[in-house]
Amino acid sequence: MNPNEEELFRPAALGDLQLANRIVMAPLTRSRAAQGNVPWALNERYYAQRASAGLIISEATQVSPRGQGYPGTPGIHSAAQVEGWKGVTRAVHERGGKIFLQLWHVGRISHPVTQPDGALPVAPSALQPAGEIYTVQGMKPFVTPHPLSIEEIAAIVEEFRAAARNAKAAGFDGVEIHAANGYLIDQFLRDGTNHRTDAYGGSIQNRSRFLREVTEAVLTVFAPGQVGVRISPVNPFNDIADSTPQASFEAVTEQLNAYRLAYLHVVEDRQSGFDFRRLRVLFNGAYMANAGYERDTAIAAVREYRADFVAFGKLFISNPDLPERLRRNGPYNEPRPDSFYAGGAEGYDDYPALEAEDLAKA
Repeated sequence: MNPNEEELFRPAALGDLQLANRIVMAPLTRSRAAQGNVPWALNERYYAQRASAGLIISEATQVSPRGQGYPGTPGIHSAAQVEGWKGVTRAVHERGGKIFLQLWHVGRISHPVTQPDGALPVAPSALQPAGEIYTVQGMKPFVTPHPLSIEEIAAIVEEFRAAARNAKAAGFDGVEIHAANGYLIDQFLRDGTNHRTDAYGGSIQNRSRFLREVTEAVLTVFAPGQVGVRISPVNPFNDIADSTPQASFEAVTEQLNAYRLAYLHVVEDRQSGFDFRRLRVLFNGAYMANAGYERDTAIAAVREYRADFVAFGKLFISNPDLPERLRRNGPYNEPRPDSFYAGGAEGYDDYPALEAEDLAKA
């Protein structure tokens, strides 16, 4: 291996942790929790297989029943869920891995079919998303959500705090706050989905208040070096938009500096015209890059100081031993997209690792 390529594969510090490499498994919704949205043995095997990642970030995990958007996604709000996640963290740690839990509230990206008692999903403003969502009753059009009151916002902040406590009890090494991809925190951040006129709307200082309050709540449980935040400045997923994303997310990044977090995880779109280098320069912790990275682009990003860590998604789905395959430049298993979000073991924990004879040739 060329010495210039080695930095991606070397041990590195991330916040309070010493990681085996700079390769991160991105959070990946797989919809395979057991009844009650409880992690189980299948999830233990899946995550343990991928423990050679420098860090695993778990699939998005709802902080409350109202935070759920899709069938089969795990929660972190019940005793059974905490026990289920204990099995996952134990399995990862036994393989020498490190794992964070991603804390999630979907906001308006849900449906009454999924919500407790058939309630409306919640959001900063009563704006119906375009499109449809998958439910246990099939595809359903999005509905107009219930706009949160000040008191309801405070209650959700407390749900994040409680979820962080549960994550610590379950044995996670830290947590990531999901503020990306059009879910609740992102809905507050964007002027396209936040039309409030109170302390949570208007200026970016106000629109980011909810993220700051959630971050402060989580930091009463975990140390700053055990907490990351994920953002996606120009990702239009879930009908999300902002009129001035560059200015908005530079401001958000500068605000997050006050908390001395372990990392900022950024879903990039390098063809969008957004200057992600500005976020890299502005943030005073580690910068984790994500979205479409492959071996050569990841090596270059770390070598050229455009990223401290690189998160991989689809490649980790189909290659449980991805760090070794990246070192060797392949071969890579072909992913099976039809099983990304449905099914049991098939397309989940049945992707093969490299055989012993393959490793001997490395």
